[in-house]
Amino acid sequence: MESRSKEQIKLHIRWMIRRDMPEVVAIESGCFDHPWTEEDFLQALRQRNCIGMISEHEERVIGFMIYELHRSRLHLLNFGVSQEFRRIGVGRQMVNKLVAKLSHHRRTRVTSAVREGNLAAQMFFRSQNFLATKVLRGFYGDNGEDAYFMQFHLPGMVHDNIEVTEDAAVGMEE
Repeated sequence: MESRSKEQIKLHIRWMIRRDMPEVVAIESGCFDHPWTEEDFLQALRQRNCIGMISEHEERVIGFMIYELHRSRLHLLNFGVSQEFRRIGVGRQMVNKLVAKLSHHRRTRVTSAVREGNLAAQMFFRSQNFLATKVLRGFYGDNGEDAYFMQFHLPGMVHDNIEVTEDAAVGMEE
């Protein structure tokens, strides 16, 4: 594959459709030790407050994100980029798309749970101005691993004393 810089990669980010599922599941399997199955994706997307988006490059699905709409936040349930398209700005463009959906009047933050053992994801989200605000002990049912609850706040919003309420963890484990 030819070398690409962050400026060269052109993406089309759109709603996920059923026909994207084989590529999404393949990316998921390449990203995680405990990947979601196609049924896990479909179960999440059947929820009325859940949205799936994919990023395409040259008509090929190279990344995805699944997030929930809540009253004051967007909660990122799952996020992945194809191995060969990492570290060239794909994830950054996807996060920017999600952040663009925030508003000073309604949804002011994006949240996510990140496995304690997933250092690459922690570093990526930190580079996108997410802060780890809480440790969720034994969060993952598959192996009992802890998670970091990470949050991005719109600039200019008061968030020095971030309080993570119990409802913040609802729906994060699928």
